[in-house]
Amino acid sequence: MDGQRGSAEERSIADLARRLVAADTGGWTPDGVRALATELGWAWDGTPDEPVLVTGRPSGDARLRPVGRYEERFVGRESYVELAVPVAVAAPDAAAQAAAFRAAREELTTALGKPSIMGSHGDLGPFYDSGPVWGAPFVRWRGRPDTLELRAGTSGPELVLQPTGPAENWFWRQGVGEEHSISGFFGSNRDQANTGLGFPGGWTARSWETVVRSLDEFLGALPAETTALGIRIGMPFYGRTGRGAPILFDVTCGDRLSIGCFAPDGADPAAHGWGTVTDHPGTASIWDDDDPVWRVDAGGPGEPKGRALAEMLVATARAAGVSGPSDLIVGGEAEHVDGYHVTYYGLGLPTG
Repeated sequence: MDGQRGSAEERSIADLARRLVAADTGGWTPDGVRALATELGWAWDGTPDEPVLVTGRPSGDARLRPVGRYEERFVGRESYVELAVPVAVAAPDAAAQAAAFRAAREELTTALGKPSIMGSHGDLGPFYDSGPVWGAPFVRWRGRPDTLELRAGTSGPELVLQPTGPAENWFWRQGVGEEHSISGFFGSNRDQANTGLGFPGGWTARSWETVVRSLDEFLGALPAETTALGIRIGMPFYGRTGRGAPILFDVTCGDRLSIGCFAPDGADPAAHGWGTVTDHPGTASIWDDDDPVWRVDAGGPGEPKGRALAEMLVATARAAGVSGPSDLIVGGEAEHVDGYHVTYYGLGLPTG
């Protein structure tokens, strides 16, 4: 390392990632982090509460997050809980942000291998931060003592180096059962790096209004997040009624979100906003022309109207005889995504 800030080496996302993974953070103490800054050739700036490392990168300088009142109960001896380095700047719209994240993820996957963890922070990021409006996808290369994460930032994707213990301690402790205590979704694969990984408990929606809110947040951001992560989610919903638990909906999302409705006899899906393949011809590539008859093409990144979709699904479920949120069940098939086992914490719905 030549110590020259803004060198060509630092401008490559893959090379920056390799250097961060190999760095000695010194236990995230003040002396350790200052030594890290020197090792990276970055100058110390900012204030004690908001320290900045001047990188010379065109995408911006790095930010250190000191331990404060929101972080202190989750740490051991660490004085900092993350170093965030912007790696790209994109236009603010969801499509541009998702494309920038995807490009960075693909470069990093080539350099570091497939991430051991992926998901979405939802509207509740690490240590109670709120994520970007368009979506909050992340991928993570878990390690000990430190983990590297690619995270959606305010202006574009960021590489975040963090001590593994505090970040995972925070996440695990959110499983308190209160509504919306955890948001987003979390997927891990069988990578040996995930040995000893803990999983929090979830929460249960207690009202239809809670389900509307959780589906709003999930569906509105879903195509941007699946595009960014390079995954495709297939999620059936079953409705427990007096006639068993037949499939009611089929949510499928890659670069676009499509939802099919398997309405029971006597129902009137059109009254709740459903159309047919004639109304949504793009869905012909998802399902046969007449199975399901009722469907909607909700669009690509930034296009779904989350609240309207959520209200449509809830109204249809209730009209079909689903008496409460505990009887709206996410199919277990949805838990298997591209080699990851995924838990949809933000929905607050049972899985079976």
